[in-house]
Amino acid sequence: MKNSFKNGLQSGIQTTWTLSKVIFPITLFVSVLQHTPVLPWLAKLITPIMGIFGLSGEAAIPLVIGNFLNLYAGIGAILSLDLTVKEVFILALMLSFSHNLLIESSVAAKVGMKLWIILIVRLGLAFSSAIVVNLVWHGGNELAQYGFTSKQNVTPDKWLEIIGFSLQKACLGVLQLALIVIPLMLVIQFLKDLGLLKTFTRWMAPVTKMLGMKENTSMTLVAGLTIGLAFGAGVMIQAVKEDNVSYKDLTLAFIFLVSCHAVVEDTLIFIPLGIPVLPLLIIRLAVAIVLTMIIAAIWRKVEEVSLRKEATYEN
Repeated sequence: MKNSFKNGLQSGIQTTWTLSKVIFPITLFVSVLQHTPVLPWLAKLITPIMGIFGLSGEAAIPLVIGNFLNLYAGIGAILSLDLTVKEVFILALMLSFSHNLLIESSVAAKVGMKLWIILIVRLGLAFSSAIVVNLVWHGGNELAQYGFTSKQNVTPDKWLEIIGFSLQKACLGVLQLALIVIPLMLVIQFLKDLGLLKTFTRWMAPVTKMLGMKENTSMTLVAGLTIGLAFGAGVMIQAVKEDNVSYKDLTLAFIFLVSCHAVVEDTLIFIPLGIPVLPLLIIRLAVAIVLTMIIAAIWRKVEEVSLRKEATYEN
């Protein structure tokens, strides 16, 4: 019991330190950037192409803010605009696939994934899903009625205040990370030492097998699905180290997770925007499952062709 606590605590602190080296500087940078003309300039830059996604020009603002910051910041920006139900749904769908890009993509790279793969999948899903919904859905033209979520006003206006505010936000981000990762690593260590982790892995076997992965990928999947990429990365790093997760399985797991990580929380927070969230949840899960299965099948075919070629050369 004592050794389990010691090993779990050590693992949690080490993982927190590893991830904080990514999360702290990026949070600080983006928080400062938020109070400069850069984000509005980026939003203005992409305004002309917004019609492709069925969005008005001003919808570029929450899209840019949500991608640079997080879903909550994106929602705060949506609340300041008069948008139709269809526009809000399309924004919610796009931001579900591609929010908080800098931090979550950097953390994914820390786990061992190639950064360009993460960015292509997330942005590709965001753009393609928006185009499809815009073409298929001909309703939702009434103005969205926002619920109980309040608008957020940023108060700091002087550079000293902005830097202080940004430092505070970055420190809180690391603190929040530690409060989630360290207890989580302790629990996993106890489960592992008690032999319960193997039982859980066997329960998840049908799901991982359906997605083209081995059983040892189960902890990576569950962590990402429940607490997201940024906070779940601690568990993922540990799983990759201790469970010998292959690069193929890691890639497939991340392709699945970038489509629907933190799937419950990231869906429920859109309820106050007055849009149908069940279709949002179904689309995310369906896209994640289908995309992962297709890539797993292609990967398997490529491996089979490669093995046949090797056998031919040997003969």
